[in-house]
Amino acid sequence: MKMRIIIAITLLCATWSLPAQEAESKWTAGTDLVSSYVWRGLYLSNAAVQPSLVFESGGFSAGAWGSASFDGVLEADLFLGYTFDFGLSLGVTDYYFPSIEGGNDYFDVTKATGAHIFELNGGYEVGGLSLSANYVLNEAGGAASAGGDKYFEAAYAFGNVSLFVGGGDGLQSLSGDFALTNVGISATKELQITPSFTLPITCSAILNPDREKFYLVAAVSF
Repeated sequence: MKMRIIIAITLLCATWSLPAQEAESKWTAGTDLVSSYVWRGLYLSNAAVQPSLVFESGGFSAGAWGSASFDGVLEADLFLGYTFDFGLSLGVTDYYFPSIEGGNDYFDVTKATGAHIFELNGGYEVGGLSLSANYVLNEAGGAASAGGDKYFEAAYAFGNVSLFVGGGDGLQSLSGDFALTNVGISATKELQITPSFTLPITCSAILNPDREKFYLVAAVSF
């Protein structure tokens, strides 16, 4: 398993040698405030602060993303990715959950208690259409993944509105078999704070047919 993860990261890093897109290297910091944390149709926590730190250079990006909810659920992820000029993106994400009971040792990647999920990510964008596919590499007892979990999503954006539909198996569904888990619509509005400063507010209506749950989530981005 460790060898598969090393190979995946090596293949991703090999894209550094490809001709870089014309862009300056830069660091970006940001924070979202969300009314609840719903991920791919799964409710993970109530209201949360979700910071991010990203480095970009040409098509390459690397960074960290986290979530700290008011009910004590914590997440701290690392990711690497590369986006090609024609819209294809490839990446790998390490999801880490320090608040999982009995699985909060960062260096514990064993099956029984590990709190890490390692996932390969692929995406393609053309016009307003975006497609994504994700594949979990490892088994992690603390994170409830059996390995080999898959999730697929399609979305279409027009103006400030986006429609999306997604589904997966493994940790995504109740039975473990493939199921539709994430159907909804999002809309974003720029809130004028001062003549030169606005805050984007996004509201998402999300239905999880597999769990028969419906969520309405608001997010403010800084």
